[in-house]
Amino acid sequence: MRHKLIQSCGIAWTLFYAAFVVWLYATAPRTLSELRTEASASVGTYAVDEARFQAARELFRREQYRAAREEWLRADPARRDARTQFYTAYAFYREGWGHLYNDDALFRQGVEAVDLAIKLSPGGALAVDDPDLRIHSAAELKAELEQGAETTWGDLNPARVLRERK
Repeated sequence: MRHKLIQSCGIAWTLFYAAFVVWLYATAPRTLSELRTEASASVGTYAVDEARFQAARELFRREQYRAAREEWLRADPARRDARTQFYTAYAFYREGWGHLYNDDALFRQGVEAVDLAIKLSPGGALAVDDPDLRIHSAAELKAELEQGAETTWGDLNPARVLRERK
């Protein structure tokens, strides 16, 4: 009986170790900090650092969009929070928007971020209730980013200078 118990424990330990190695290869953390973040996300205890999130919102309000995105990345290192990804996409929109032309590279990065926010949100519909923003839904933000990233004849319209940023 003791021999079968030792054998069963050995098999269970081997399977657990193999699953751990596969998980490490799948998540590919580069640092111990990333390993902790991935582990907490896998277990379901992952949470956004709210203090960093609020600090990033203050940077966003002061129109320091790049610094705000970096702070949001620190607040949500695993990129698993839909609201944080929405704000990140909005920062790409605000920084890339221009009276004469839009920065297509920033708009494409914004589309990636808003796509992730939509994917992470329950039901695929995300609405952020922030009075400082003029766009409140992820779908509307995605449409603005995609429209701004494409090149059309309307880009040559001189009245474009009078349009307002959302």
